[in-house]
Amino acid sequence: MHVFHPLVKEGVIESRLYQEVIVGNASRENTLVVAPTALGKTVIAVLLAAHRLEKFPRSRILMISTTRPLVNQHSASFKRFLKIPEEQICVFTGYTPPQEREELWKTSRVVCATPQVIENDLISARYSLQDVSLIIFDEAHRSTGEYPYTFIAKRYMKEAENPLILGLTASPGGDEDKIAEVCESLFIKNIEVRTEKDPDVRPYIKTTEVEWVKVDLPPAFEKIKRQLEDALIERLKTLKNLGLIRSAAPGISKKDLLRLREKLQRGLSEGGAPEIYVGLSNVAACINLTHALELLETQGLGTLQRYFERMQKGTSKAVKNLLGDLRVLRAMRLTDGLAEEMHHPKLDKLIEIIQKAPKSGRIMVFTQYRDSAQKIVEALEKLPGRRAVRFVGQASKDSDKGLSQREQLDILEKFRSGEYNVLVATSVAEEGLDIPKVDLVVFYEPIPSEIRSIQRRGRTGRSRAGKVVVLMTKNTRDEGFYWSSFHRERRMREILHRIRDKYYRPSPERQKQLMDFFEAEHSIIVDSRELASRVAKELLDHGIVSKPKILDVGDYVLSDRLAVERKTAEDFLQSIIDKRLLRQVLRLKQSYEKPVIILEGEGIYSKRSIHPNAVRGALASIVVDFGVPIVFSRDEKETAALIAAMLRREKAEGREDAQIRGDKRVLTLREQQESVIAGLPGVNITLARRLLEEFRSVERVFRAKEEELTRVQGIGEKKAKEIRRVITALYGDQGSV
Repeated sequence: MHVFHPLVKEGVIESRLYQEVIVGNASRENTLVVAPTALGKTVIAVLLAAHRLEKFPRSRILMISTTRPLVNQHSASFKRFLKIPEEQICVFTGYTPPQEREELWKTSRVVCATPQVIENDLISARYSLQDVSLIIFDEAHRSTGEYPYTFIAKRYMKEAENPLILGLTASPGGDEDKIAEVCESLFIKNIEVRTEKDPDVRPYIKTTEVEWVKVDLPPAFEKIKRQLEDALIERLKTLKNLGLIRSAAPGISKKDLLRLREKLQRGLSEGGAPEIYVGLSNVAACINLTHALELLETQGLGTLQRYFERMQKGTSKAVKNLLGDLRVLRAMRLTDGLAEEMHHPKLDKLIEIIQKAPKSGRIMVFTQYRDSAQKIVEALEKLPGRRAVRFVGQASKDSDKGLSQREQLDILEKFRSGEYNVLVATSVAEEGLDIPKVDLVVFYEPIPSEIRSIQRRGRTGRSRAGKVVVLMTKNTRDEGFYWSSFHRERRMREILHRIRDKYYRPSPERQKQLMDFFEAEHSIIVDSRELASRVAKELLDHGIVSKPKILDVGDYVLSDRLAVERKTAEDFLQSIIDKRLLRQVLRLKQSYEKPVIILEGEGIYSKRSIHPNAVRGALASIVVDFGVPIVFSRDEKETAALIAAMLRREKAEGREDAQIRGDKRVLTLREQQESVIAGLPGVNITLARRLLEEFRSVERVFRAKEEELTRVQGIGEKKAKEIRRVITALYGDQGSV
C-alpha cells in the first residue's frame, strides 16, 4: 500500500502508520523528530512539505542540510517523490552565485540549501522568509550556540506569515540542557521519538544483530604503554599539586583535559598568576600523552608512529619538554622498532570477520583516524573478492589530502553500484549521507558519543537484516568509550521520553527600543569579511540589513559621512605589533568625515608582549592626534547595538544613505593646512596644529627662522634645523636632511 496525495507521485512512498502519525502531529506545531536513520525521516519531511504546499499553494518550502552532498541528496528526494516541476526544486549552496539565488528564489517552490548560504542571504536581505510555509532543519542537533540554524529559525518565526518548523535528527544528545537548547533554538513545541522497539515501528524494521568482539593488548604494546603512563602521571601530579585536578590517575579523559585548558586560558586572559603558565604547559603535555595512549590502545603502532613523527615537527614548549623526557623517547624508540612488524590485533580480527562475511554483501568499517583507515584499506585489498576504498573528509592534514565533495559523491556512487564493496570511513560517513543496503557495519573502535554511535549503527538494517560488530581492546580506553556511549544513549532516551510532552516556549524577544525608531528596515554597507561575526546577525534584529561589499576602508559604512572600524581586543593589539593600526586610522580619517573605532572585548592590557604604555600611547594617538573617537563594547551584541544607535542619529539628522569611499574625501582648508605642515620632518598632527596656531598660516611657518620655530612646544633646535633644511634645500640636493 502506498501514500496517496495530490502532490506526491503515485506508488513511490510506502504507507507507514508511524510516519503518517508523525506528519499529522507535525502539521499542527513545530516538531522535533528523533528517529534512527532507517526510519525514513526524509519521507516524513517530504510528506509534510506536500501537505503545506497543498494548504498554502503560493508558499514555498525550505530544506536546510549541513553539507552540499546532503543538499543535493535531499533535492533528488523531493524530485523523486513530489509531483511538481523539477525546475521549481532548487539547490542553494556556495556554488550558486548570490544574484542567481535571488532570481531562483522567485520561481522556486522547494529550496534545498546549506545553512551558511541562507544565513548570509537573510543578513543581506536578498529575499524574505515571509512566504515560506515550512522550514526543515536536517541534523537538527546542530541547533545550538552560534550555528546558523539558530539564527535562521529566529528570523523565520519573526518574518513568516504561516510558519512551521520540522527538525530531524537521529539523536539530539544525551544532555538534558543540550536537548532543551535545541528545542528552544527551533521553537519546538512537540517532540516525536521513535525507536526500532516501538510497536508501530517494529513491522517496518529489519533486525540488526550487535556483536562485541574483544582482543587483548599485546605485551609489546604494554611496554610502550607503561613508559607513556609514567610520563603522564608525573605531569598529572604537578597539576594535582597546583590544585587543578583531584586525582593523578592516568585514566583521565582527553575531554577533561581540554576543559581544564580552556579554564586556564580564560584565567590567563584575565591576567592570571604565574602558576597558570605552569598548568597550561603541563596540560598541553598531558593532552599529547593521553592521545598517544589512545592511539596505542585503540589503533596500533603505525598510527602511533605517525603521531610521534608529527610531534617531532612541533615547536611548542610542551612538545619540546616531552621530547626531552627519556620515557617518551624510549616509547618512541620501541614504537619505531615494532611498527613495521606488528599491527594491532584488531586488524587481524577485522580481516577474519570480513573473510567470513558473504561475498555478495556490502560492508562499512568505521574508524576514528585516517591513518588507521589507510592501513585497513591496504590490508583488505589483499582479500579475494573485497574491493575496499577509503572515505574521508575534505580537509587535508599534513601530507594526507582530503576528498572533495565531488570525490566523496563519486565514491558513494561506486559503492552503491558495487564497484567497491567495502567502505572504510571516518566520521564523515556517520551523518546524513544516503548509503543504502549495508549488510555489515564494523566499529574499529567504540566511541564515547551516543550521537555518532547511533548514526554508525543506522547504516545497516535499513532494507534487509544487518549486523553490527564492535571491536574492543580489553582493559583500555576502548571499554571506557563503549560504556560512556552506552550510558549516554540510555540517558538520552530517558530524557527524551521525560520531556517530549513539555511545552517549549521561546525566550522572550529582546527589547526593541531601536526597532520602534525605524519605520522600515534600513541598510548599511558591511565589509564581506565581517559577515562571519555575530554583529551582522544582531543588526538584523535592529531592523538593519547588511549589504556585503569588499571594503578597503572601514568595516561598517553607515552614511555618506560615517564609517566604523571594528577591532577586537586581539586584533587591536596585533595591529599595534605589525604597525598597521595608525595607517588604518589615517585612511579612515581621510576617507570619512565622521570616523569611529569600536574596540570590542576585554584584555587589551593582558598581552605580555605589549607593554601597557604602548597600548595607552596608541589609544591616545588615535583620539588626540587623529581626532578619531574610540567606543568600547563588551561583545558583538553590544557592538551591533552601538552601530544601530549611530545609524539612528544619522537618520534623525537626515544624512544620506551609506556610500563607499575608497578614495580620500575632500579635506577642509584647515585639514589641508595641517596636512602640509605635518609633512615636515618630525612633525605630527599635534605639532602641526601648534605651529599653525603660533604663526597663523602655512606661509609664515615656512618663513619662520630656527629660533622662532623653537618657541613652539615640542620643537627643539635639532628639529627646527631639520625643518629649515627641508624648506630651503634645492630640489634634488642629496645632502643629509
